[in-house]
Amino acid sequence: MKTALIAGAAGLVGSQCLARLLGDPGYERVVALVRRPLPHTDAKLDQRVIEFDRLGAAGVEFPSATDVFCCLGTTMKQAGSEAAFRQVDFTYVVALAAQSLDHGARQFLLVSSLGANPGSKFFYNRVKGETEAAIAALPFEARQIFRPSILLGERAENRPGERAGIVAMKRASFLLVGPLRKYRPIEAATVAEAMVRVARKAPRGVNIYESNDIERAARD
Repeated sequence: MKTALIAGAAGLVGSQCLARLLGDPGYERVVALVRRPLPHTDAKLDQRVIEFDRLGAAGVEFPSATDVFCCLGTTMKQAGSEAAFRQVDFTYVVALAAQSLDHGARQFLLVSSLGANPGSKFFYNRVKGETEAAIAALPFEARQIFRPSILLGERAENRPGERAGIVAMKRASFLLVGPLRKYRPIEAATVAEAMVRVARKAPRGVNIYESNDIERAARD
């Protein structure tokens, strides 16, 4: 029986992923690293309240797990600065991966973003690409990188500008076919379903799934 470790379980994709992990008989235990307790009660769930900037610090206990689901992420608006954004989307993610590897994890599953590229002129895409490259360089048996397009789902915070963009993208989705299909908005639940299904199969090496691949993986 396997143990899953999830970070970012309060987020849009993370909350969906947590629900699926708790319902998956393949996982005996699910450890959630959280900044504050989640409103969940489940015999399989082990919540660990931590400060992510102390990952790897002396005296900070870190749980062992088989598969690690990283759904950490923020926005420039939430972060408030490029430095704060990079701390969450790069520093915390890489620290989580390094600690997981040191504690026996074999598979790391990362929610990234469509357009991630370490050479991008756009800061957001560049940081996402640098994070992917850092994860790919770590010697897990399997590294699964998911690059969704615009995420659909109920968010806790109000994002009127993003909602307007989503409406426009949904209306134009029928035009996005062939190579452009990956730019269609995608449900957070679909991303979570794909992550759990891919985790079961655990294909070796570094594997990248863009939105159209994620949709297929969620069905397979």
